[in-house]
Amino acid sequence: MDKKIQISVIMGSDSDLPAMAECLKIFDKFQIAYSVNVGSAHRTPEHVKKCVQNAVSSGVKVFIAVAGMSAALPGVVASETTLPVIGVPMDGKHLAGMDALFSVSQMPPFVPVACVSIGKAGAINSAILAIQILALEDKKLAEKLIQYRKDMADSIIAKDEKLAKAGYVKYIEEMKK
Repeated sequence: MDKKIQISVIMGSDSDLPAMAECLKIFDKFQIAYSVNVGSAHRTPEHVKKCVQNAVSSGVKVFIAVAGMSAALPGVVASETTLPVIGVPMDGKHLAGMDALFSVSQMPPFVPVACVSIGKAGAINSAILAIQILALEDKKLAEKLIQYRKDMADSIIAKDEKLAKAGYVKYIEEMKK
């Protein structure tokens, strides 16, 4: 990908990377250039600020900020830019990500953060939402997104047909292989 970076992903911890890999795979599939950084809102606020400033000056159009527990990172990123920020709450040890979900979704007025679902599903949804934002100004990307959704729908219909033909017992057995 020699293209200009359009999306900046900032994670509060490297432990978020396995879930966020699902997001990055989608960007790779769509051939969208992105950057990935680790920075803590609480432990490295100056580093986070520098990551945001560098991304903005390099032409990034969308931020994805990933955090668990108090999940302050998406709000900190949003406080440093007027560009769209998508917050991804991560699963937590003690509250199953609910603490992060509430933190990301309850931003004060005038500092919005788009909040997606918790964990891996949120990682995937953050990628799709970022692509939808970019597709507003990129017709080719919009066409790729339409095809992606069509391919997804076609795969579900194929699974439905296979289930109808095989029956649920055989279908489950084949799923295990």
